[in-house]
Amino acid sequence: MEVLVVGGGGREHAICHSLKKNNKITKLYCIPGNGGISDIAECVPEIKATDLDKILQFVKEHADIAMTVVAPDDPLALGLVDLLEENGFRAFGPTKAAAQIEASKVFSKNLMKKYGIPTADYEVFSSSDDALKYLEKAAYPTVIKADGLALGKGVYICQNKKEATSAVEEIMLDQKFGTSGNQIVIEEFLKGYEVSVLAFCDGKTILPMETSQDHKRALDDDKGLNTGGMGAFSPSQRFGEAEMKKAYNTIFLPTMNALNAEGITFKGVIYFGLMVSNKGVKVLEYNARFGDPETQAVLMRLESDLYDIFNMVIDQKLSQVKLKWSDKQSICVVIASGGYPESYQKGYEISFGDIDGDCVVFHAGTKKADGKYYTNGGRVLGVTCMGNTLAEAREKAYKNVEKISFENMHYRKDIGVK
Repeated sequence: MEVLVVGGGGREHAICHSLKKNNKITKLYCIPGNGGISDIAECVPEIKATDLDKILQFVKEHADIAMTVVAPDDPLALGLVDLLEENGFRAFGPTKAAAQIEASKVFSKNLMKKYGIPTADYEVFSSSDDALKYLEKAAYPTVIKADGLALGKGVYICQNKKEATSAVEEIMLDQKFGTSGNQIVIEEFLKGYEVSVLAFCDGKTILPMETSQDHKRALDDDKGLNTGGMGAFSPSQRFGEAEMKKAYNTIFLPTMNALNAEGITFKGVIYFGLMVSNKGVKVLEYNARFGDPETQAVLMRLESDLYDIFNMVIDQKLSQVKLKWSDKQSICVVIASGGYPESYQKGYEISFGDIDGDCVVFHAGTKKADGKYYTNGGRVLGVTCMGNTLAEAREKAYKNVEKISFENMHYRKDIGVK
């Protein structure tokens, strides 16, 4: 039995690492994959994750592929799962219609408003003139979001009118994110602490995973630009059972039910980005897939068989699953290229020391040539370690980060401190 994973980042490496534990899987493929993934799967770098027709052709040519796991946002939003299913192949991930909860901020905000799911107050704009006019009376700080996909970088937290004006101009006039910026959402800034909850969903049952906390800013003390994520730990130290139960009843289950009411069956993983404030728990954002780097920290703690869970989701039998988790805590420290999330150089050789056995270095932006690894992206590696306490896991992670080096290497030194 063979499995294909679509994607080429740290999240996909973590998924492949978990799938590899199932001894019924005889071979893993990854499109396009990366240097680290190539050590455990056959990578197909000549096909992009967004080349839907080529991926379909690849599956047709490899008859032993029992399932395709579609991990990134772009192919989900383009309808890769729909295409595979229409051709009779099993695929894990939401359909194009279901992936709208991430692919369109306008869709997701309007869905929450219609079905009473708690979220920040907001306005939608398709005209830059109207948006700029609105900023005259807006309360600051305010949050401005590009409607569509933007590699996790389409959210601006603006402290004043000048910053907000610049954000609107970048997104709508300069088209920094292309057509993703044709519409924007301007919403109230919520104060509190953030928590991420990934949940398996089959349209009938929604099953939350263990909590995690991401670190979006590029620099220590949550300074610098927003990134795709500079590190994560699991579980959250503040979001306990009582908060989880309330979120399940007011957010998780109502989201699945709202999609069903709209005629959309969501089968895959929903990522709930939550803000816990004095106004209660509210949704900051949805993703229609595993988050990155939260996946690295969360899947390290999963003791249940991931492939079996994927099958139960596809067959809408998730109600039969009981997730098992390690009591240990985990942390992922992302090592990035200097300059990320803006301009950075690629092609630097990466040097690895002797990594501890209970740590895994997940590769995100790497390539492998002649037995050596080279940088090939903004986020390069995710050093992920387990410990009996968060402090112990953190100490291990940073000890192992110090065993890795490449030119212009950058990482935050405060992951898991707050």
